[in-house]
Amino acid sequence: MGIAHAVSLCESFVKGEPFVVYLGDNILQQGIRKYPNEFTRGGYDAYILLKEVEDPSRFGVAEFDENGKVIRLVEKPKAPPSKYELVGVYFFKPVVFDVIKCLKPGWRGELEITHAIQLMIDRGYRVGYGFVEGWWLDTGKKDGILYANMLMLDECAQRDVKGELINSKVDGRVTVGKDTKVLNTTIRGPVVVGKNCIIENSFIGPYTSIGDGCQILNSSVEHCIILEKALIKGIDRLEESLIGRSAKVVKNARNIIRLNIGDYSEEELV
Repeated sequence: MGIAHAVSLCESFVKGEPFVVYLGDNILQQGIRKYPNEFTRGGYDAYILLKEVEDPSRFGVAEFDENGKVIRLVEKPKAPPSKYELVGVYFFKPVVFDVIKCLKPGWRGELEITHAIQLMIDRGYRVGYGFVEGWWLDTGKKDGILYANMLMLDECAQRDVKGELINSKVDGRVTVGKDTKVLNTTIRGPVVVGKNCIIENSFIGPYTSIGDGCQILNSSVEHCIILEKALIKGIDRLEESLIGRSAKVVKNARNIIRLNIGDYSEEELV
């Protein structure tokens, strides 16, 4: 029934304390560590994060008065009142629960968190804001997730080979987890391979993240995210793909493939 409804379900959990709502498809380069202090020091009832963007019409946008105070939040406006989008991170005092109880569903039939914050503004509650430094990504779709993976590997990947390499070549910043076996394979970083994997007779190209317990056999993989216990077998070229947990991708003919398949799915390509 919407994000505000989800927040309302946490009332007993937060036990009267201030709390943060962090939407899971958001990634901030520098995290949110500095913002709780700004929220607390300012004595705010709510505190939102904003990011300046070139095309602010895609998300909620903040409007300010002449003194720089937030006076309105506009959802996906055709004529944005500013270039500052709402990032999916919100700090609240428990008073927000009383405000949510007064909400009515929006045009999507949901209780919108932006409507709750707007009602707080209208009722005179103190709503502050901070500007996000560094990059911010909304990874709600495949391309966003792959782009986030690329950025994270660029910034964080290190050479750390704990697994066993047998007749294999590892170039660049490559992490290979404990108890993973890499046989007759070339891995070119930045790449992260988890624990207890088997990589055999394959090529693992840059910007690939492989979860624990995966098997990649007789395949070429590049710029992919492969989650835990997935099986990739006989794939001549797999690129720009998301492979879910325990998914199986098996092929018996030559193709270039782009897939976005969910957990426990199975694809056979002929």
